[in-house]
Amino acid sequence: MEQYTAALAGNPNVGKSTVFNALTGMHQHTGNWPGKTVAVAEGTYSWQGASFRLIDLPGTYSLRADSPEEQLARDFICGGDADVTVVVADAPCLRRNLLLAVQLRCRTPRLVLCLNLMDEARKKGVAVDTDALSRGLGVPVVTAAARSGQGLDALRTAVLDMARRPAAADTWPALDGDDSAAVARRAAAIADACLSARPEDVHARDRRLDRVLTGPATGIPVMLLLLGAVFWLTIWGANAPSALLSRWLMALQAPLRTLLSGAPWWIQGALVDGVYRTAAWVVAVMLPPMAIFFPLFTLLEDAGYLPRAAFVMDRFFRAAGGSGRQSLTMCMGFGCNACGVTGCRIIDSPRERLVAILTNAFVPCNGRFPTLIALISLFFLGGTMGLGRSLLATALFLGCILFAVGMTLLASRLLTATVLRGQLSAFSLELPPYRMPRVGQVLVRSLLDRTLFVLGRAVTVAAPAGLLIWTLGSISVRGGSLLTALAGALDGPGRLMGLDGMVLLAFLLGFPANEIVLPVLLMGYLQTGTLTAYGSLAELSAVLTANGWTAQTAVCMLVLCLLHFPCGTTCLTILHETGSARWTALAAALPTAMGAALCMIIHGVWTLLG
Repeated sequence: MEQYTAALAGNPNVGKSTVFNALTGMHQHTGNWPGKTVAVAEGTYSWQGASFRLIDLPGTYSLRADSPEEQLARDFICGGDADVTVVVADAPCLRRNLLLAVQLRCRTPRLVLCLNLMDEARKKGVAVDTDALSRGLGVPVVTAAARSGQGLDALRTAVLDMARRPAAADTWPALDGDDSAAVARRAAAIADACLSARPEDVHARDRRLDRVLTGPATGIPVMLLLLGAVFWLTIWGANAPSALLSRWLMALQAPLRTLLSGAPWWIQGALVDGVYRTAAWVVAVMLPPMAIFFPLFTLLEDAGYLPRAAFVMDRFFRAAGGSGRQSLTMCMGFGCNACGVTGCRIIDSPRERLVAILTNAFVPCNGRFPTLIALISLFFLGGTMGLGRSLLATALFLGCILFAVGMTLLASRLLTATVLRGQLSAFSLELPPYRMPRVGQVLVRSLLDRTLFVLGRAVTVAAPAGLLIWTLGSISVRGGSLLTALAGALDGPGRLMGLDGMVLLAFLLGFPANEIVLPVLLMGYLQTGTLTAYGSLAELSAVLTANGWTAQTAVCMLVLCLLHFPCGTTCLTILHETGSARWTALAAALPTAMGAALCMIIHGVWTLLG
């Protein structure tokens, strides 16, 4: 069988990853904002007796690379490793895309131009003379709409024909690909010959929407309204499914005990009350909110709003010495801080990328949502819920989020003024066109690529933690459990922060997964020896009040819930992304130190005021 290598090149956000997925059958994550592909993806496909190794290169606007990702794309293309290079171009924005296509054509004739998003071009009244385009570039041109599968067979055939074509003299007119002015003139001439729509007419609708969504007076309010809606749907939509899933999973403990009836009691306890109960709790608490939040987040991404959020937040993050793209990774952190850390790859500057990584855990992931909502509902809403109360709770929760964002900016400023001093990089952000979200694909992608992936990692980390927690609760020391003894040792620092030792121990034991902090706390207070759920807010209130909790305790708990070390999964992700234990330790120490300091200040002021 013939074997060839083909590379996919193009500007960010032109659908390269969608073309890659359609050709190979793989499921690389795609999205409607620039910079999604930040590493090389590789797959294979066969066509008409030939096998192709397909490389999806990072998006780049030019072969004059500015970032490591763009440098990687340039090196692969110019190194001659590909038998064919497929240039994927955005049909509605062809004029801009032609700059890269002309640069590539200056270096090799073995190109195929895939004119993607033709369905959107037709909707916007963009007509492309593909024959004139092909003559202008001197390469085959294939029209496609990869999201719906249109034109892919023609693309496969064109790539195969080009791969089989013998080397021949390049008839391309002499042009220096590094001469930016000459490249721009050639690209403009080709665009004028093949395009029949004026660029200003193509994006008129998008510009009208941008005046509202990114305007100086409306950008921030609209963003807060959208975030509030997402949080409200996530929080209140997940309540009933979480309760139902919890009851179902906990009911499985009885059959598991029966299955292990012949084993010693400690094996039963370790496996059922420790490992299984902890893993089940994490699943029950995490799965419903993530199954709601990630699809909603992905819908905003697919529609093209997230880059607008970055644009709106850019001035705040740049004032803090960071990058506007940090707002995108920060938003990803609301779903999972580990995902947010991975998403920091979209930031070109190594210094600014590190700032974003180190501060991502300042925003609460959905694992912290239940604790935050329980405390808000219990101590500030009287423990009752209705539509009005739920909206008020959402407003208070949004206030917590804004506080977390403010602390993110403060921490970024501290880092860029001390250990990560440096000059701000040039920042340009392409605003992609608004698109109708692909609801079906969004649901599948967000559930498989994000929800289940994150859940799997959390369970893997939480299960061993369950064994440890059960062991601590089962070992007797001086008339009590080892858990109680450890809490007593932490009681001094806890009192200084307006809390107690059991709260601090719950956070420490919740390091594998934030979801288990509140159950561990109840387990310690009630001396049950295993993770304990609360049946209602009234039951939770009775337990906390009996252990000396006041409104001040709740406020300090809220602050510490927002500002403490990242979970184990996030720390491992930070270590992987930075390759440094030192930076990972700083990422854990910084929010913890700031949270502890704020708790001490709140406790001190509260005590003075009486």
